Amino acid sequence: MHARLSLLVLASAQLVVALDYNIVYVALPDIGAGLGFSAHDLQWVVSAYVVTTGGFLMLGGRSADLLGRRRTFVAAALIYASASLVGGLAESPGVLVAVRAVQGIGGSLLFPATLSLINTIYEEGPARNRALAVWGAAGAGGLCFGSLLGGVLVEAFGWPSVFFVNVPVAVGIAGAGRTLFPADGPRTATRRFDVTGALAATGGITLLVFLLVHAPEAGWTSTAALVSGGLSFTLLACFAVVETRSRDPLVPARLFAHRGLLAAMAVTALYSATFSSLPYFLTLYFQTVRGYSAFATGLAFLVPAVVTAIGTQVGERGVARIGVRRMLVAGMALGAAGAVALGLALTGEGSYPLLLPGIVLLGLGQGAAWTGMWIVAASGVAPEDQGVASGLASTSLQVGGAVGLALLVALAGGAGQGPPGEALLSGIRIAVFAIAAGIGGGVLLTLALRRAAPAG
Repeated sequence: MHARLSLLVLASAQLVVALDYNIVYVALPDIGAGLGFSAHDLQWVVSAYVVTTGGFLMLGGRSADLLGRRRTFVAAALIYASASLVGGLAESPGVLVAVRAVQGIGGSLLFPATLSLINTIYEEGPARNRALAVWGAAGAGGLCFGSLLGGVLVEAFGWPSVFFVNVPVAVGIAGAGRTLFPADGPRTATRRFDVTGALAATGGITLLVFLLVHAPEAGWTSTAALVSGGLSFTLLACFAVVETRSRDPLVPARLFAHRGLLAAMAVTALYSATFSSLPYFLTLYFQTVRGYSAFATGLAFLVPAVVTAIGTQVGERGVARIGVRRMLVAGMALGAAGAVALGLALTGEGSYPLLLPGIVLLGLGQGAAWTGMWIVAASGVAPEDQGVASGLASTSLQVGGAVGLALLVALAGGAGQGPPGEALLSGIRIAVFAIAAGIGGGVLLTLALRRAAPAG
Protein backbone atom coordinates (compact mmCIF):
# COMPACT_ATOMS: atom_id res chain seq x y z
CA MET A 1 0.00 0.00 0.00
CA HIS A 2 2.84 2.41 0.86
CA ALA A 3 4.46 1.81 -2.54
CA ARG A 4 1.15 2.45 -4.30
CA LEU A 5 0.54 5.68 -2.42
CA SER A 6 4.08 6.83 -3.23
CA LEU A 7 3.50 6.11 -6.90
CA LEU A 8 0.21 8.03 -6.80
CA VAL A 9 2.04 11.08 -5.46
CA LEU A 10 4.84 10.75 -8.05
CA ALA A 11 2.33 10.37 -10.87
CA SER A 12 0.41 13.41 -9.58
CA ALA A 13 3.62 15.45 -9.64
CA GLN A 14 4.24 14.46 -13.24
CA LEU A 15 0.64 15.33 -14.07
CA VAL A 16 1.17 18.83 -12.66
CA VAL A 17 4.31 19.38 -14.77
CA ALA A 18 2.63 18.09 -17.94
CA LEU A 19 -0.63 19.97 -17.40
CA ASP A 20 1.20 23.23 -16.79
CA TYR A 21 2.91 22.97 -20.16
CA ASN A 22 -0.36 22.85 -22.15
CA ILE A 23 -3.06 24.23 -19.88
CA VAL A 24 -2.39 27.85 -20.84
CA TYR A 25 -2.65 27.31 -24.62
CA VAL A 26 -6.44 27.61 -24.82
CA ALA A 27 -6.35 30.44 -22.26
CA LEU A 28 -3.94 32.60 -24.29
CA PRO A 29 -6.59 34.71 -26.07
CA ASP A 30 -8.27 35.57 -22.74
CA ILE A 31 -4.91 36.22 -21.05
CA GLY A 32 -3.87 38.52 -23.88
CA ALA A 33 -7.11 40.49 -23.73
CA GLY A 34 -7.27 40.59 -19.94
CA LEU A 35 -3.71 41.78 -19.29
CA GLY A 36 -3.07 43.78 -22.46
CA PHE A 37 -0.39 41.61 -24.05
CA SER A 38 0.73 42.54 -27.55
CA ALA A 39 0.34 39.83 -30.18
CA HIS A 40 4.13 39.43 -30.32
CA ASP A 41 4.68 39.23 -26.54
CA LEU A 42 1.86 36.78 -25.80
CA GLN A 43 4.04 33.83 -26.88
CA TRP A 44 6.20 34.39 -23.78
CA VAL A 45 3.42 33.09 -21.53
CA VAL A 46 4.38 29.70 -22.98
CA SER A 47 8.01 30.37 -23.89
CA ALA A 48 9.11 31.63 -20.45
CA TYR A 49 8.10 28.27 -18.98
CA VAL A 50 9.88 26.32 -21.73
CA VAL A 51 13.10 28.35 -21.52
CA THR A 52 13.61 28.08 -17.75
CA THR A 53 12.50 24.44 -17.58
CA GLY A 54 14.98 23.44 -20.27
CA GLY A 55 17.78 25.54 -18.84
CA PHE A 56 17.60 24.36 -15.23
CA LEU A 57 16.96 20.63 -15.69
CA MET A 58 20.56 19.45 -15.30
CA LEU A 59 20.93 21.62 -12.21
CA GLY A 60 17.68 20.18 -10.89
CA GLY A 61 18.85 16.64 -11.48
CA ARG A 62 22.15 17.16 -9.70
CA SER A 63 20.36 18.93 -6.84
CA ALA A 64 18.27 15.81 -6.31
CA ASP A 65 21.45 13.71 -6.09
CA LEU A 66 23.35 16.01 -3.74
CA LEU A 67 20.74 17.84 -1.69
CA GLY A 68 18.30 14.95 -1.41
CA ARG A 69 15.50 13.67 -3.62
CA ARG A 70 12.74 14.20 -1.05
CA ARG A 71 13.97 17.69 -0.14
CA THR A 72 14.16 18.69 -3.80
CA PHE A 73 10.71 17.24 -4.54
CA VAL A 74 9.03 19.08 -1.66
CA ALA A 75 10.80 22.38 -2.40
CA ALA A 76 9.89 22.17 -6.10
CA ALA A 77 6.22 21.48 -5.37
CA LEU A 78 6.07 24.49 -3.02
CA ILE A 79 7.72 26.69 -5.67
CA TYR A 80 5.00 25.58 -8.07
CA ALA A 81 2.24 26.37 -5.58
CA SER A 82 3.61 29.84 -4.75
CA ALA A 83 4.21 30.82 -8.39
CA SER A 84 0.75 29.59 -9.42
CA LEU A 85 -0.92 31.64 -6.70
CA VAL A 86 0.90 34.79 -7.83
CA GLY A 87 0.09 33.99 -11.47
CA GLY A 88 -3.63 33.84 -10.80
CA LEU A 89 -3.43 37.24 -9.08
CA ALA A 90 -1.22 38.85 -11.76
CA GLU A 91 -2.40 42.17 -13.17
CA SER A 92 0.36 42.91 -15.67
CA PRO A 93 2.11 41.03 -18.53
CA GLY A 94 5.52 41.33 -16.88
CA VAL A 95 4.40 39.68 -13.65
CA LEU A 96 2.73 36.80 -15.48
CA VAL A 97 5.78 36.11 -17.65
CA ALA A 98 7.99 36.16 -14.54
CA VAL A 99 5.60 33.72 -12.83
CA ARG A 100 5.79 31.36 -15.79
CA ALA A 101 9.59 31.49 -15.59
CA VAL A 102 9.48 30.58 -11.89
CA GLN A 103 7.04 27.75 -12.65
CA GLY A 104 9.58 26.51 -15.19
CA ILE A 105 12.28 26.47 -12.51
CA GLY A 106 9.92 24.51 -10.29
CA GLY A 107 9.37 22.05 -13.12
CA SER A 108 13.11 21.68 -13.72
CA LEU A 109 13.49 20.63 -10.07
CA LEU A 110 10.34 18.51 -9.85
CA PHE A 111 10.73 16.46 -13.03
CA PRO A 112 14.17 14.91 -12.34
CA ALA A 113 13.43 14.57 -8.61
CA THR A 114 10.27 12.62 -9.43
CA LEU A 115 12.02 10.43 -11.97
CA SER A 116 15.01 9.71 -9.72
CA LEU A 117 12.66 8.83 -6.83
CA ILE A 118 10.95 6.25 -9.05
CA ASN A 119 14.31 4.86 -10.14
CA THR A 120 15.51 4.46 -6.55
CA ILE A 121 12.29 3.46 -4.74
CA TYR A 122 11.42 0.73 -7.24
CA GLU A 123 13.87 -2.03 -8.12
CA GLU A 124 15.12 -2.22 -11.70
CA GLY A 125 13.02 -4.65 -13.71
CA PRO A 126 9.23 -5.27 -13.78
CA ALA A 127 8.50 -3.20 -10.64
CA ARG A 128 10.28 -0.12 -11.99
CA ASN A 129 8.87 -0.62 -15.50
CA ARG A 130 5.35 -0.73 -14.06
CA ALA A 131 5.96 2.42 -12.02
CA LEU A 132 7.39 4.21 -15.07
CA ALA A 133 4.33 3.20 -17.09
CA VAL A 134 1.97 4.72 -14.50
CA TRP A 135 4.15 7.83 -14.23
CA GLY A 136 4.28 8.00 -18.03
CA ALA A 137 0.50 7.72 -18.32
CA ALA A 138 0.13 10.71 -16.02
CA GLY A 139 2.67 12.75 -17.99
CA ALA A 140 1.70 11.84 -21.54
CA GLY A 141 -2.00 12.08 -20.74
CA GLY A 142 -1.47 15.39 -18.94
CA LEU A 143 -0.07 16.98 -22.09
CA CYS A 144 -3.45 16.43 -23.75
CA PHE A 145 -5.73 16.77 -20.70
CA GLY A 146 -4.18 20.19 -20.14
CA SER A 147 -6.03 21.53 -23.15
CA LEU A 148 -9.33 20.01 -22.01
CA LEU A 149 -9.00 21.23 -18.43
CA GLY A 150 -7.87 24.65 -19.63
CA GLY A 151 -10.90 24.99 -21.87
CA VAL A 152 -13.31 24.00 -19.08
CA LEU A 153 -11.71 26.34 -16.53
CA VAL A 154 -11.46 29.34 -18.85
CA GLU A 155 -15.10 29.16 -19.91
CA ALA A 156 -16.36 28.57 -16.36
CA PHE A 157 -14.09 30.74 -14.20
CA GLY A 158 -11.85 32.85 -16.44
CA TRP A 159 -8.13 32.59 -17.23
CA PRO A 160 -6.79 32.99 -13.62
CA SER A 161 -8.29 29.60 -12.81
CA VAL A 162 -5.67 27.80 -14.91
CA PHE A 163 -3.12 29.01 -12.34
CA PHE A 164 -5.19 28.69 -9.17
CA VAL A 165 -5.95 25.03 -9.91
CA ASN A 166 -2.27 24.17 -9.32
CA VAL A 167 -2.11 25.58 -5.80
CA PRO A 168 -3.97 22.92 -3.77
CA VAL A 169 -2.55 20.09 -5.88
CA ALA A 170 1.06 21.24 -5.50
CA VAL A 171 0.68 21.84 -1.75
CA GLY A 172 -0.91 18.41 -1.39
CA ILE A 173 1.87 16.53 -3.19
CA ALA A 174 4.50 18.43 -1.18
CA GLY A 175 2.94 17.29 2.08
CA ALA A 176 2.36 13.75 0.85
CA GLY A 177 5.90 13.49 -0.49
CA ARG A 178 7.40 14.54 2.83
CA THR A 179 5.31 11.89 4.59
CA LEU A 180 5.69 8.97 2.17
CA PHE A 181 9.12 9.18 0.56
CA PRO A 182 12.29 7.80 2.19
CA ALA A 183 14.14 10.39 4.28
CA ASP A 184 17.24 11.88 2.68
CA GLY A 185 20.52 10.85 4.22
CA PRO A 186 23.04 13.41 5.47
CA ARG A 187 25.25 15.05 2.87
CA THR A 188 28.75 13.62 2.73
CA ALA A 189 31.91 15.68 2.51
CA THR A 190 33.12 13.61 -0.44
CA ARG A 191 30.40 14.93 -2.77
CA ARG A 192 30.28 18.63 -3.49
CA PHE A 193 28.20 20.86 -5.69
CA ASP A 194 30.03 21.99 -8.83
CA VAL A 195 28.83 25.60 -8.62
CA THR A 196 30.87 26.89 -11.59
CA GLY A 197 29.80 24.02 -13.83
CA ALA A 198 26.18 24.37 -12.71
CA LEU A 199 26.08 28.09 -13.49
CA ALA A 200 27.78 27.63 -16.88
CA ALA A 201 25.51 24.75 -17.92
CA THR A 202 22.33 26.43 -16.72
CA GLY A 203 23.17 29.74 -18.37
CA GLY A 204 24.30 28.10 -21.62
CA ILE A 205 21.26 25.83 -21.98
CA THR A 206 18.82 28.58 -20.95
CA LEU A 207 20.23 30.91 -23.61
CA LEU A 208 20.19 28.10 -26.18
CA VAL A 209 16.50 27.38 -25.57
CA PHE A 210 15.79 31.13 -25.60
CA LEU A 211 17.50 31.37 -28.98
CA LEU A 212 15.47 28.49 -30.41
CA VAL A 213 12.20 29.96 -29.15
CA HIS A 214 12.89 33.64 -29.95
CA ALA A 215 14.85 33.57 -33.22
CA PRO A 216 12.15 32.17 -35.56
CA GLU A 217 9.95 35.19 -34.75
CA ALA A 218 12.61 37.91 -34.36
CA GLY A 219 15.02 36.61 -37.03
CA TRP A 220 18.22 34.60 -36.71
CA THR A 221 20.34 37.68 -37.44
CA SER A 222 18.61 39.91 -34.89
CA THR A 223 20.72 41.39 -32.10
CA ALA A 224 19.03 39.27 -29.42
CA ALA A 225 19.55 36.07 -31.42
CA LEU A 226 23.22 36.76 -32.14
CA VAL A 227 24.00 37.78 -28.55
CA SER A 228 22.18 34.84 -26.98
CA GLY A 229 23.75 32.42 -29.46
CA GLY A 230 27.25 33.73 -28.79
CA LEU A 231 26.84 33.71 -25.03
CA SER A 232 25.30 30.23 -25.10
CA PHE A 233 28.25 28.84 -27.07
CA THR A 234 30.73 30.53 -24.73
CA LEU A 235 29.07 29.27 -21.55
CA LEU A 236 28.69 25.72 -22.85
CA ALA A 237 32.35 25.72 -23.91
CA CYS A 238 33.29 26.91 -20.41
CA PHE A 239 31.12 24.16 -18.96
CA ALA A 240 32.98 21.54 -20.99
CA VAL A 241 36.33 22.86 -19.74
CA VAL A 242 35.18 23.07 -16.12
CA GLU A 243 33.82 19.52 -16.19
CA THR A 244 37.18 18.09 -17.28
CA ARG A 245 38.92 19.76 -14.33
CA SER A 246 36.35 19.45 -11.55
CA ARG A 247 36.89 16.88 -8.78
CA ASP A 248 33.12 16.38 -8.52
CA PRO A 249 31.60 17.53 -11.85
CA LEU A 250 27.97 18.39 -12.45
CA VAL A 251 27.84 15.56 -15.02
CA PRO A 252 30.22 12.72 -14.11
CA ALA A 253 32.27 11.59 -17.10
CA ARG A 254 31.24 7.97 -16.49
CA LEU A 255 27.73 8.80 -17.68
CA PHE A 256 29.01 9.64 -21.16
CA ALA A 257 30.26 6.06 -21.39
CA HIS A 258 26.75 4.78 -20.65
CA ARG A 259 25.53 4.00 -24.16
CA GLY A 260 21.98 3.29 -23.07
CA LEU A 261 21.66 6.75 -21.54
CA LEU A 262 23.16 8.44 -24.61
CA ALA A 263 20.80 6.52 -26.91
CA ALA A 264 17.85 7.45 -24.70
CA MET A 265 18.85 11.13 -24.85
CA ALA A 266 18.80 11.01 -28.65
CA VAL A 267 15.40 9.29 -28.66
CA THR A 268 13.89 11.74 -26.16
CA ALA A 269 15.08 14.71 -28.24
CA LEU A 270 13.50 13.30 -31.40
CA TYR A 271 10.35 12.28 -29.51
CA SER A 272 9.83 15.80 -28.21
CA ALA A 273 10.61 17.39 -31.58
CA THR A 274 7.87 15.31 -33.22
CA PHE A 275 5.17 13.91 -30.93
CA SER A 276 5.26 16.85 -28.50
CA SER A 277 4.91 19.41 -31.30
CA LEU A 278 1.60 18.01 -32.52
CA PRO A 279 -0.66 19.68 -29.90
CA TYR A 280 0.51 23.10 -31.12
CA PHE A 281 -0.60 22.41 -34.70
CA LEU A 282 -3.78 20.61 -33.66
CA THR A 283 -4.74 23.59 -31.48
CA LEU A 284 -4.25 25.88 -34.49
CA TYR A 285 -6.33 23.54 -36.64
CA PHE A 286 -9.20 23.20 -34.17
CA GLN A 287 -9.45 26.87 -33.15
CA THR A 288 -8.32 28.82 -36.21
CA VAL A 289 -9.21 26.57 -39.15
CA ARG A 290 -12.34 24.89 -37.74
CA GLY A 291 -13.41 27.67 -35.36
CA TYR A 292 -13.76 25.52 -32.21
CA SER A 293 -14.31 27.29 -28.89
CA ALA A 294 -11.81 26.89 -26.03
CA PHE A 295 -14.02 24.21 -24.44
CA ALA A 296 -14.56 22.34 -27.73
CA THR A 297 -10.83 22.42 -28.42
CA GLY A 298 -10.12 20.96 -25.01
CA LEU A 299 -12.77 18.30 -25.59
CA ALA A 300 -11.16 17.38 -28.91
CA PHE A 301 -7.98 16.48 -27.00
CA LEU A 302 -9.81 14.02 -24.76
CA VAL A 303 -9.43 11.05 -27.12
CA PRO A 304 -5.68 11.63 -27.65
CA ALA A 305 -5.23 11.85 -23.87
CA VAL A 306 -7.02 8.58 -23.17
CA VAL A 307 -5.33 6.70 -26.00
CA THR A 308 -1.88 7.98 -25.03
CA ALA A 309 -2.44 6.85 -21.45
CA ILE A 310 -3.44 3.41 -22.76
CA GLY A 311 -0.30 3.41 -24.91
CA THR A 312 1.94 3.81 -21.86
CA GLN A 313 0.44 0.64 -20.37
CA VAL A 314 0.82 -1.19 -23.68
CA GLY A 315 4.46 -0.09 -23.70
CA GLU A 316 5.11 -1.51 -20.23
CA ARG A 317 3.64 -4.89 -21.25
CA GLY A 318 5.48 -4.75 -24.56
CA VAL A 319 8.83 -4.38 -22.80
CA ALA A 320 8.13 -7.54 -20.80
CA ARG A 321 7.09 -9.52 -23.88
CA ILE A 322 9.35 -8.39 -26.73
CA GLY A 323 12.03 -6.19 -25.13
CA VAL A 324 12.44 -2.44 -24.92
CA ARG A 325 14.13 -1.95 -28.33
CA ARG A 326 11.48 -3.80 -30.32
CA MET A 327 8.73 -2.10 -28.39
CA LEU A 328 10.24 1.33 -29.10
CA VAL A 329 10.50 0.49 -32.80
CA ALA A 330 6.85 -0.59 -32.82
CA GLY A 331 5.78 2.57 -30.99
CA MET A 332 7.64 4.84 -33.37
CA ALA A 333 6.26 2.96 -36.41
CA LEU A 334 2.69 3.31 -35.09
CA GLY A 335 3.29 7.01 -34.49
CA ALA A 336 4.63 7.60 -38.00
CA ALA A 337 1.67 5.80 -39.57
CA GLY A 338 -0.72 7.79 -37.38
CA ALA A 339 0.84 11.12 -38.36
CA VAL A 340 0.48 10.27 -42.06
CA ALA A 341 -3.18 9.30 -41.55
CA LEU A 342 -3.82 12.48 -39.56
CA GLY A 343 -2.17 14.70 -42.17
CA LEU A 344 -4.38 13.22 -44.89
CA ALA A 345 -7.51 13.80 -42.78
CA LEU A 346 -6.84 17.47 -41.96
CA THR A 347 -9.20 19.40 -44.24
CA GLY A 348 -11.14 22.62 -44.01
CA GLU A 349 -14.52 20.88 -43.82
CA GLY A 350 -13.76 17.34 -42.59
CA SER A 351 -15.45 16.04 -39.45
CA TYR A 352 -13.67 15.10 -36.21
CA PRO A 353 -14.33 11.34 -36.62
CA LEU A 354 -12.18 11.39 -39.78
CA LEU A 355 -9.21 12.35 -37.59
CA LEU A 356 -9.69 9.44 -35.17
CA PRO A 357 -7.71 6.70 -37.01
CA GLY A 358 -4.63 8.90 -37.08
CA ILE A 359 -5.18 10.13 -33.52
CA VAL A 360 -5.51 6.57 -32.18
CA LEU A 361 -2.37 5.30 -33.91
CA LEU A 362 -0.44 8.38 -32.81
CA GLY A 363 -1.59 8.08 -29.21
CA LEU A 364 -0.73 4.41 -28.92
CA GLY A 365 2.71 4.98 -30.45
CA GLN A 366 3.37 8.07 -28.35
CA GLY A 367 2.45 6.36 -25.08
CA ALA A 368 4.47 3.22 -25.81
CA ALA A 369 7.56 5.20 -26.85
CA TRP A 370 7.29 7.49 -23.79
CA THR A 371 7.40 4.57 -21.39
CA GLY A 372 10.21 2.80 -23.23
CA MET A 373 12.60 5.71 -23.54
CA TRP A 374 12.56 6.38 -19.76
CA ILE A 375 13.15 2.70 -19.04
CA VAL A 376 16.24 2.86 -21.27
CA ALA A 377 17.44 6.10 -19.64
CA ALA A 378 17.31 4.61 -16.13
CA SER A 379 18.63 1.12 -16.86
CA GLY A 380 22.06 0.39 -15.44
CA VAL A 381 22.55 3.84 -13.87
CA ALA A 382 23.87 3.83 -10.28
CA PRO A 383 21.46 5.19 -7.61
CA GLU A 384 23.75 8.14 -6.81
CA ASP A 385 23.62 9.24 -10.47
CA GLN A 386 19.89 8.78 -11.11
CA GLY A 387 19.12 12.46 -10.58
CA VAL A 388 21.65 13.83 -13.05
CA ALA A 389 20.86 11.03 -15.54
CA SER A 390 17.20 12.05 -15.35
CA GLY A 391 18.26 15.66 -15.79
CA LEU A 392 20.30 14.84 -18.90
CA ALA A 393 17.49 12.88 -20.53
CA SER A 394 14.87 15.49 -19.69
CA THR A 395 17.14 18.32 -20.89
CA SER A 396 17.40 16.61 -24.27
CA LEU A 397 13.59 16.33 -24.20
CA GLN A 398 13.20 20.09 -23.70
CA VAL A 399 15.89 21.16 -26.16
CA GLY A 400 14.60 18.70 -28.76
CA GLY A 401 11.10 20.09 -28.35
CA ALA A 402 12.30 23.68 -28.74
CA VAL A 403 14.33 22.83 -31.85
CA GLY A 404 11.55 20.75 -33.38
CA LEU A 405 8.77 23.27 -32.83
CA ALA A 406 10.92 26.17 -34.10
CA LEU A 407 11.76 24.27 -37.30
CA LEU A 408 8.19 23.06 -37.83
CA VAL A 409 6.66 26.51 -37.29
CA ALA A 410 9.14 27.97 -39.78
CA LEU A 411 8.38 25.19 -42.25
CA ALA A 412 4.61 25.61 -41.90
CA GLY A 413 4.83 29.37 -42.29
CA GLY A 414 7.09 29.24 -45.33
CA ALA A 415 5.46 26.35 -47.17
CA GLY A 416 1.77 27.25 -46.82
CA GLN A 417 0.26 28.40 -50.10
CA GLY A 418 -2.91 30.23 -51.16
CA PRO A 419 -5.14 32.76 -49.36
CA PRO A 420 -4.50 33.17 -45.59
CA GLY A 421 -6.97 30.48 -44.46
CA GLU A 422 -5.83 27.96 -47.04
CA ALA A 423 -2.17 28.79 -46.44
CA LEU A 424 -2.59 28.11 -42.72
CA LEU A 425 -4.23 24.74 -43.35
CA SER A 426 -1.62 23.86 -45.96
CA GLY A 427 1.17 24.77 -43.56
CA ILE A 428 -0.34 22.69 -40.75
CA ARG A 429 -0.60 19.65 -43.02
CA ILE A 430 2.99 20.05 -44.20
CA ALA A 431 4.15 20.26 -40.58
CA VAL A 432 2.23 17.09 -39.68
CA PHE A 433 3.76 15.21 -42.63
CA ALA A 434 7.19 16.47 -41.53
CA ILE A 435 6.44 15.11 -38.06
CA ALA A 436 5.58 11.75 -39.65
CA ALA A 437 8.94 11.76 -41.46
CA GLY A 438 10.75 12.63 -38.23
CA ILE A 439 9.07 9.84 -36.29
CA GLY A 440 9.92 7.47 -39.14
CA GLY A 441 13.54 8.51 -38.77
CA GLY A 442 13.17 7.67 -35.09
CA VAL A 443 12.57 4.05 -36.06
CA LEU A 444 16.06 3.95 -37.56
CA LEU A 445 17.52 5.74 -34.55
CA THR A 446 15.84 3.32 -32.17
CA LEU A 447 17.48 0.39 -33.95
CA ALA A 448 20.76 1.73 -32.54
CA LEU A 449 19.56 0.57 -29.15
CA ARG A 450 20.36 -3.04 -30.13
CA ARG A 451 23.69 -2.86 -28.37
CA ALA A 452 23.01 0.13 -26.16
CA ALA A 453 20.11 -1.04 -24.04
CA PRO A 454 18.99 -4.12 -22.24
CA ALA A 455 16.49 -6.37 -23.94
CA GLY A 456 13.74 -5.81 -21.43
